Order: sequence, then C-alpha cells, then structure tokens
Amino acid sequence: MKWLWVTAVVLVLDQATKLLADSLLVMHQPIDIVPMFALTLAYNPGAAFSFLSDASGWQRWFFVVLTLGVSVVLFAWLRRLGPGENRTALALALILGGAIGNLVDRLAYGHVIDFLDVYYGDWHWPTFNIADSAITVGACLLILDAFLGQRKAASG
Repeated sequence: MKWLWVTAVVLVLDQATKLLADSLLVMHQPIDIVPMFALTLAYNPGAAFSFLSDASGWQRWFFVVLTLGVSVVLFAWLRRLGPGENRTALALALILGGAIGNLVDRLAYGHVIDFLDVYYGDWHWPTFNIADSAITVGACLLILDAFLGQRKAASG
C-alpha cells in the first residue's frame, strides 16, 4: 500500500492542472507552447479518443460505474502485490490515480477536462490530460512487466 502516494500525486496534479486549464484557457483556442505542442481546452463526455462522446448522456454513468469497478479491482490487485513487485505497483498506482482523476471530472462536471494538444501540421492527436498520461504510462509499464516476466520465466 506504500504506492498509494503515487495515486495521490497523480490525482492532485491532474485536478490542479484541469482547474487551471478550465479557468485560464478558452474552449478550443490553442496556445502554442513549443512546436507540435499546445494547450487547448476541450471537454470530453466520452472515453479515450472521444469514444461515445456523441451519445445522449447515458455514457456518463456507464463510465462512472465502469471506473468504480476497475478502481476496486486495481486497488485489490495493488494490495496483494509482494514486496519485490515495484514496477507492477507503480503501474497500478499510476492507472488508479488517472482513473480516479477522470472519475472526479465525470461526477463533478459530466465530462472530462482535456487540455494537452500534440499535433503535426493540421493533424492533432486527441486532446488529453495528466490522468490520461498516467493511465498510458501505467499500462505501458504493465506491458513491459509482462514481457520481462515472460523472459525471466523462460530463462529461469
């Protein structure tokens, strides 16, 4: 359970940056920071890549229930990890923090606040936030852990 501080840090950073973005940025008006990166406020009532964003509103509660279920599973998994499973613990803590960060948005606003905009020319990756980044990094760590675990099992 010592890894829950990572979850808390992700949650605080995510919520603080979303509040700043929501109060300082104008909807869909990019502010270029460096080439290929801008801050652009957007609201996403759907999931990743705006999946179900154009649904009639039921998706909010679907994603709330789904996130609560996944969060319970992640928390239980995190509690059961052994002392040497640091990479898995970090991955789960990151994913849990990101999931809770986006859950807070869905409950409070009915949508997720996104503001990080990566682009090349006229092509833009869907806007995202700190929570999304933590979930992505955590998922990549889990995949890495799975591959390294398979290699270790094959060689040992």
